Amino acid sequence: MDFSEYQTKSRKTAGYPAIGHPVIYPTLGLTNEAGEVAGKIKKIFRDKGGVIAEADREALKGELGDVLWYLAQVCTELDLTLEEVAEHNIAKLYSRLERGVISGDGDNR
Repeated sequence: MDFSEYQTKSRKTAGYPAIGHPVIYPTLGLTNEAGEVAGKIKKIFRDKGGVIAEADREALKGELGDVLWYLAQVCTELDLTLEEVAEHNIAKLYSRLERGVISGDGDNR
């Protein structure tokens, strides 16, 4: 499945409350789901010495899927495609790599 197909298919399942601008709810969901990914990783290092078992990978796959779903909805609400966001990100990263500033701080490096 490519980004375009995912974004189209995921949109059919999007139903969330009107709480102001339509981008608000999926943005809050995105941060929540990203936090769940971080929490699972934290517990793997806290409780399992950093060993990521197959069950952990499957649980993380589910959480990462939720992150992707919310990201797709945020993109849709902003009239962006996942593909153009991915292309923009790779162009930015390659530019930094070519200029020798892949590490460091700040968006405009």
